[in-house]
Amino acid sequence: MHIETTFILLFVVATTVAIAARRFRIPYTVALVVAGLVLGSVHVLEPPHLTKELLFAVFLPGLLFEAAFHLDFTDFWRDRSAIFALSVPGVVAAIALTAGILTWLAGTLHFANGFGWESALVFAALIAATDPIAVVALFKTMGVPRRLAVLVEGESLLNDGTSIVLFTLVLGALAGAEISFGGLAVEFVKVAGGGALVGGMVGLAVAQVIRRVDDPMIEITLTTIAAYGAFVAAEELLFSGVIATVVAGMLCGNYAKRTGMSPSTRVAVETFWEYVAFALNSIVFLLIGFEVRLSQLVEAWPAILLAYLAVTVGRGVVITGVTALLHRTRSRIPRGWTTALTWGGLRGGLSMVLVLGLPTDFAWRGLLITMTFGVVLLSILLNGLTMPVLLRWLGIGHPEERRVHHELYRGKAQTATAALTALDEMGRARLVHADVLQQVRQDYEDRLNRAEEEISGMHLDQHGLRDEELRRVRRQLIVIEKDQALEAFHQGMLSQPAYERLVADIDARLLELDEELERE
Repeated sequence: MHIETTFILLFVVATTVAIAARRFRIPYTVALVVAGLVLGSVHVLEPPHLTKELLFAVFLPGLLFEAAFHLDFTDFWRDRSAIFALSVPGVVAAIALTAGILTWLAGTLHFANGFGWESALVFAALIAATDPIAVVALFKTMGVPRRLAVLVEGESLLNDGTSIVLFTLVLGALAGAEISFGGLAVEFVKVAGGGALVGGMVGLAVAQVIRRVDDPMIEITLTTIAAYGAFVAAEELLFSGVIATVVAGMLCGNYAKRTGMSPSTRVAVETFWEYVAFALNSIVFLLIGFEVRLSQLVEAWPAILLAYLAVTVGRGVVITGVTALLHRTRSRIPRGWTTALTWGGLRGGLSMVLVLGLPTDFAWRGLLITMTFGVVLLSILLNGLTMPVLLRWLGIGHPEERRVHHELYRGKAQTATAALTALDEMGRARLVHADVLQQVRQDYEDRLNRAEEEISGMHLDQHGLRDEELRRVRRQLIVIEKDQALEAFHQGMLSQPAYERLVADIDARLLELDEELERE
């Protein structure tokens, strides 16, 4: 079967699965993996293997860029301490814990005679990267706090790069390369920092070009160049292509989008990348299902189960530790989120590709491949399917119809207000005849009035909604206060001591309000 025919059939399967998943309300990525398992077991299709070259050349840059492009930098920066702690030292600690637990289990239960700490360390390094795709999509439907989704997505964007770098360094050390602990640290900083530098240069260059053109097709092409160009350039220079793409994506999605794209171009670019993410996710999760051989997994189920337990316990300990360390800071993580973050650590195609890339003469390579495939499959199916139940049990997320209704009409009010503001600008610029403006204005004013009546009615019936909106407005105003204080300081209207005292007072009120929101 020709490769073109195979990919067309894969898209047909993906579309069918998407329709079925939407109808039966199951996670789309879980359904794709199951479809791949079923089709792979009956050998209906012979798709391409999920190799490192295919993942790095096609899938990873596009998926990483799309996620980074839609990640708000303000939200990311606000939780930078927690995200960095989880994705860099947290990954190192998770690798050490997972390797230690797995080595102890292997020695105690004798599930693999001769399985030592070297093999356990390699497995821990390649399985460390989490895949947030299924969880973040589920979070959106469940209405979980935005900050929780940012933590999961931000951690995953950075820990991909961390885990790849650490996996490479671990393999090099085990192969006999003379690398000290300090040397490992320096090499990590060089690879990660070089990737960030390359991504920043590519992102800024693309942003400057975007500011000087106003053509949706050209700007879509420029973002594509940023996504894949940053990855390729960093890899050619022996830096982290993952981190380069993430940095380029965040620059394009925040700086370039806000300063250089018109509203129509922004819609076109975002629509393009949403489709790219859908297409790439569809194929990569189907290929994950095709790669797995159920007969091998069944034979090695004790090793897979123990590996899954080691990975889950290791991640749980790390997240609990990070939560404790950040408890008295502004970046503290609510206790109720610890379980959700632990259970949301799904593994994906990156781990499978890394294990398949092990040297053919590597000890226990076959067992590591089976364990990795098994853990990936268990995390996607077990964690992915039970996440809605867990979120409801934890009281995280608000899928109630009244809340959705409230958000719908609040959104209608915001869009109508934006349209009226645009009409005012058209009128001042004399771009449209006054009669036409008045006719259109009346339509939008009627929409705004209907939305406000609905919102007012819901506030009278549901005091919780009114209190929640009040707290949200208070928080937004405090953030505006802080921005104004910073601007006054830069303009010389506030001295350093006065600025520091003012900001300390604002931060205290912001922290108090955040703690109040967390207790809800």
